[in-house]
Amino acid sequence: MSAPSGTVRPVSVASFAQSPNIRRDDQRNEVEGLLPVIAEVFGNIGITKDDVDFICSGSTDYLIGGPFSFVMALDAVGVWPPRAESHVEMDGAFALYEAWTLLQEGEIDAALVYSFGRSSLGDLNEILTLQLDPYYMAPLWPDIVSLSALQARALIDAGKATEADFAEVASRSRRDALANPKAQVAKDVAVDVLLQDPYVVEPLRRHALPPITDGAAAIVLAAGDKATAWSERPVWISGIDHRIETHALGARDLTSSPSTALAAQHAGVADGKVDIAEIHAPFAHQEIILRQAMGLDASVTINPSGGALAANPMMSAGLIRIGEAASRIAAGQADRAVAHATSGPCLQQNLVCVLEGA
Repeated sequence: MSAPSGTVRPVSVASFAQSPNIRRDDQRNEVEGLLPVIAEVFGNIGITKDDVDFICSGSTDYLIGGPFSFVMALDAVGVWPPRAESHVEMDGAFALYEAWTLLQEGEIDAALVYSFGRSSLGDLNEILTLQLDPYYMAPLWPDIVSLSALQARALIDAGKATEADFAEVASRSRRDALANPKAQVAKDVAVDVLLQDPYVVEPLRRHALPPITDGAAAIVLAAGDKATAWSERPVWISGIDHRIETHALGARDLTSSPSTALAAQHAGVADGKVDIAEIHAPFAHQEIILRQAMGLDASVTINPSGGALAANPMMSAGLIRIGEAASRIAAGQADRAVAHATSGPCLQQNLVCVLEGA
């Protein structure tokens, strides 16, 4: 099969693997959790670490509670003799973007991208506050759930959604997760039952929040002859882009996501029919905002894996969206898919990746 034509170098998602997503993994450290994931992502296509030219990881020491945890995690790959390696203090989807950029230069033909996070080790409400503007917002210590509730309230007040809409997203997501063996929360609960849940922070009820998840994921990217040699049906990244919005929450319209819209435009989402979309929406109402920003209509299947409402491993949930979308194409269930990753409060930073079969 030939690679797609275009101004960028064709790069494929050659392999994807993820750990089971669970509430708490206190039996293994980061290296032990990553080892089976790295073994699987290589084993899927019959390669070893010696077949990749570059390694890039996504994680944060704030989750682990120790400095330079990403250096320790390299033991899961084995980097002796030394090899080109980098680290991004963000979700693994943004590490994938760095690897994709290096592949564009043509000096390498394959890269390993992996990410990991153990949300159970600390208090996410405290940890994620550290993302905020350090002068005006962070000293107030608003937690991520309260900030997301402000966003949800703004969406309701603007007449763009209702609490029933949030419950519909949650119900569909976790019902679809029943077919995902890696999902953490998978169940079939009707919307009217969900609307009886108590509020955590009004207007967000328990079902509209993501679970606390420990997990890891890995992807092998390939270009040139390796892309077609390692995959019978290569899944090509036909477009990828990420954008960021202002740090000042008060200067943003929280009911929309212009950074996602801009990333989707530059990634080429509207250039063809989208069959499925794996959207990284940790809170139910955010899926509504992101669908509108990317121009995804009712014909698009959203989060067939269950999405972040079914499992939300910090630093890996965005990378998993890319892997899940690529897996659907590789399995012949879709021809063109969109994957999305976010970071920061209230959808501050957004990455959009378009994937296509040959």
